[in-house]
Amino acid sequence: MGNAQVLPFYITVCVVAFVISKIIIAVLLYRRWQRKHMIVQDSLTGTVSRGKLVMFRSSTMKSLKYDTFLKKIMKLSNKDIIGSGGYGTVYQMSINDSTAFAVKRLNRGSAERDKGFERELEAMGDIKHRNIVTLHGYYTAPHYNLLIYELMPKGNLATLLHDTDAGKSMDKKALDWPTRYKISLGVARGISYLHHDCIPHIIHRDIKSSNILLDKGMEARVSDFGLATLMAPDKTHVSTLIAGTFGYLAPEYFDTGKATAKGDVYSFGVVLLELLTGKKPTDEAFTEEGTKLVTWVKAVVEEKREELVVDSSLECCPADEIKHVFNIAMMCLESEPSKRPTMTEAVKLLVADKIRQSCNRLLIFTKYNFHFPSQTWLFHSLIHLSFQA
Repeated sequence: MGNAQVLPFYITVCVVAFVISKIIIAVLLYRRWQRKHMIVQDSLTGTVSRGKLVMFRSSTMKSLKYDTFLKKIMKLSNKDIIGSGGYGTVYQMSINDSTAFAVKRLNRGSAERDKGFERELEAMGDIKHRNIVTLHGYYTAPHYNLLIYELMPKGNLATLLHDTDAGKSMDKKALDWPTRYKISLGVARGISYLHHDCIPHIIHRDIKSSNILLDKGMEARVSDFGLATLMAPDKTHVSTLIAGTFGYLAPEYFDTGKATAKGDVYSFGVVLLELLTGKKPTDEAFTEEGTKLVTWVKAVVEEKREELVVDSSLECCPADEIKHVFNIAMMCLESEPSKRPTMTEAVKLLVADKIRQSCNRLLIFTKYNFHFPSQTWLFHSLIHLSFQA
């Protein structure tokens, strides 16, 4: 009799425990869903908005709470705007004194805008490279999408090169020749990574100085992948509608409509000319003369008078190094795409010149610091072998 009473009791306890556990799980799942689809007052549109925030795992994001981060996004307003362009508005979002992000807003409402958001997500999702701006997360809402990037405190290269007011507020040495050389090498490495190390390969399609951001150490980061195209490793091009920025587009792109890696190489060549001359590709002076930056510089380089077009704000820059970078730019700007180097080759050309400059300085050093011919001969031989390697 006792056993007959115990069995129903255990069954009842098990059923109650099962029901309670299911209720707890349902509550937890609902709270998780509610956090991801939180209904909040949206300062960007002034309406009540239901959206979804996704935060990628990283050392920067792990200490930030989801709810706090979302509330910061919803408080963004016009006073936080730090830039704008054809593909969106960029806001600065400060979490605390040491942590800030750049939030790029892309309005919805057209298929092209939504595709731009999807392209940027697809291209940036898994990229981790020192010369590519880092994507930390995104937010989707009915009327707009947000991309959350690391904030680049020095802004973009175009502003520093061409904006007079920004140039005055910066230290004159901020864009000296060593810094410009470092920027050119950083950009080359970033694009090379996209073209050769990413699977599928990524063609940026909008390489220009305003899409090159600078961190606090003036290290270059390639940004804005709204026009980026993914390309399988066994393909040589992707057919697209013509898009990009006038002055940076390769000539063959207008004829074929085919996006290729060599098109990005051409655009990189234009950026090199900007770094060398300090002039915009579509400078008003060129428009008045019926020419453009590329043709103007090509004519001067052919006459071997590069010093006439070097940015006047550059002081004490090595003539042979300047000439070498002009030559690399001319290679990237070849009219025939097959004659242009790949971005990996462009990186090697820039690095090789830096090594050569270092070796030359070491040779000068040995001339004045080694007193015996045998010592000098041995040191010169070692440098020569290391350079050949």
